[in-house]
Amino acid sequence: MTALANTDLVETAVLATRPQPLGAFALPLGYMLVPASPDTEAARAALLAGEIPQWPQALRAHELALAGDREGALAALTGADPVSRYNRFVMNPDGDDAEDLRSVLGEFAVLVDVVLFAIGRSDVPPELGSATAELAALVLSTQASRAFNDGDTTTATALLDQAADEAARVSAPLSGVLLGAAASIAAQAGYPDAYRRYETALKALDGADGLRVARAELHLDLAGLLHEQAQSRPELLAAAVPHYHSALQLVLREEAPLLWASAHANLATAYLTMPMTEASGQLRLGIAAQSLRSALKVYTREDYPEQWASVQLNLANSLVYTPSKHQADNLVEAVELYEAVLEARDRDSDPMGRARVLANQGNVLAHLGAFDQAKAKLYEARFLFEELGDDDSVRTVRGVLDEIARQTTLTRAGEHDDGDH
Repeated sequence: MTALANTDLVETAVLATRPQPLGAFALPLGYMLVPASPDTEAARAALLAGEIPQWPQALRAHELALAGDREGALAALTGADPVSRYNRFVMNPDGDDAEDLRSVLGEFAVLVDVVLFAIGRSDVPPELGSATAELAALVLSTQASRAFNDGDTTTATALLDQAADEAARVSAPLSGVLLGAAASIAAQAGYPDAYRRYETALKALDGADGLRVARAELHLDLAGLLHEQAQSRPELLAAAVPHYHSALQLVLREEAPLLWASAHANLATAYLTMPMTEASGQLRLGIAAQSLRSALKVYTREDYPEQWASVQLNLANSLVYTPSKHQADNLVEAVELYEAVLEARDRDSDPMGRARVLANQGNVLAHLGAFDQAKAKLYEARFLFEELGDDDSVRTVRGVLDEIARQTTLTRAGEHDDGDH
């Protein structure tokens, strides 16, 4: 081994060149070593920068691992050298003796214990020892995972901060991934610095095109944090919207369908919640309806009934309140959407949800002049609200029923007058 002034860049000819692109990409690729070779140098540099490389034949297993083909990746790892053995171990921990593998991996031996902890074969994370840079970052992140599982969020975030600092010496994207994990824990724990942590993580990941899904997840999480805080500080809602848009710009529906659908659904909710104070408000309602229709391409009634019902309901509401030249058609579609939700919300499992949908649907039917249908829906809504003790909603429904009665009386009076003439 040749000792260099920068210990983070120590090179071992038979093993792997430091720094290694560990931890930033999803498993199993995120734990695999890139073997030392002139053929693999460009790919190693690209992975460190959070980019997908032009894969050389020597890294065929890595390419397959990223594509989710575990069996293919295993089949491509035919070498008997320590790096090939370790990479097979990442894919199949039962295929090699852990103790023997540690003995041949030199400075990378600690990765064996990182893997064993990550897959649940060990309850004890490895010690930091002499590990530096990306190796230290992985060790510290496993210790943070243990602290988080033990309910110690303060220690978990501190360890992830330390891990991010180590990672920042060699890979900004890895540092960003670790900072993002710390931000997520801080947000769940209600720490006031969660927003700053997300911003710092996203800045570190800027330009890491191979980690677009991870970046989109952080944008979505940050938007969700701002959206939640907007309940007490409404001005934050406008700050959430660009992050929903950023998430949607980063991923395609085919790449991350649930993330894509969630971003669309929550963007629409934000737009529907914003006050209608200017002409652009009408445009927002139209965009909201488009986003809700997009979300329903993923949130089907069969696979995601809860999300489907929520999005379906928001779409119906948006059609009711969006000004349009085709308002009558929108109201008819809204009635149908409400009806589909009613089929999924029975009186026993969600009486309040059912009552609200009935009240909305009855109101729309009244606007369409379908008074008999409207009254049937509103009577059931009123009964449920009375059972639940929601007096305000009872009064609202009675108001609509009174208006229907008044309109019916006026219509009859008009017909009577026409008959007299």
